Amino acid sequence: MTAALPAFTNYEAFSPFRGDPAQWLPIAYDIAGGHGLACTMSHVFATGTNLVLALDEKLILKIFPPFLRGQFASERSTLAQLRGKLRIAIPEIVVEGERDGWPYLVITRLEGVLGADAWPSLPERDKEHVLAGIGETIAQVQRVPAGPLARIEPGWDVFMRGQIAGCRARHERFGLPQKFLEGLDELLRDAAELIALDGPPVILTGEYIPENFLLSRDNAGWRLSGLIDFGDVMTGRGEYDLLGPSVLMAGGMPRRVHSLFAGFGYSSSDITPDLKRRLMALMLLHRFGNPTRQICIEGWQQKSANLHELQDLLWPI
Repeated sequence: MTAALPAFTNYEAFSPFRGDPAQWLPIAYDIAGGHGLACTMSHVFATGTNLVLALDEKLILKIFPPFLRGQFASERSTLAQLRGKLRIAIPEIVVEGERDGWPYLVITRLEGVLGADAWPSLPERDKEHVLAGIGETIAQVQRVPAGPLARIEPGWDVFMRGQIAGCRARHERFGLPQKFLEGLDELLRDAAELIALDGPPVILTGEYIPENFLLSRDNAGWRLSGLIDFGDVMTGRGEYDLLGPSVLMAGGMPRRVHSLFAGFGYSSSDITPDLKRRLMALMLLHRFGNPTRQICIEGWQQKSANLHELQDLLWPI
């Protein structure tokens, strides 16, 4: 008889279990078998948050611990809301269910090379092309009505007020240099007005990063072809989703930044000091924001003396 999935209340307790597939693979195989799905070429994905297993070349099983049920609900609702509405591919839900209080999804596996594997070696022209595709995709997603996703808690207002309240302590803990912390209080005083806590919300993934997209190559070079992982979707101000590719991929290079923003629908004339200030606030308030680990500009701490100079370094056009 297959063992039951254990109970966990937080990620710290869950992480060792997730990191030892021998403990949960028999259960995953049993779930697949119960739906008549073969595991002919199974593969465990070591990165990510949940239990993720490729059953074969076409299907993936994602099992969510009960304390991350919100991620299951977010992924399921987002895939349904975005289905057929984007230029690029996203997974389709094949099966959903629950085992021992753990919800799960079987979704289609997208073709392409994971961005995290391909990005470092792409020619510069292809990097610019991919960033333009990311900008276009962000804009496409945000044109889709939020629908039931607008009810995901916390709402933008509550979420951002919480981020503002904990911002300084968070970045002190992350080791942000003092010269940048010195300008933080002024930025936080203006943050609520800068980022507009009210207004119509759009769909945000918060994670347009190489680990969450697929790339394909044709005669014209590499292009963005697929988007995955919708467990952290929320709704709010659209520019929030520019932060991941800005900080982790554009690297302060003018042509890359221009490509990303042009794809999103912004021209060079839109990249004003006010926009840069707003992006800086959003970067520091981002749910996953940690400049000390994420800014991919060599020597950025020495190249900028304060937050104003840092925003010009990140968004130079």
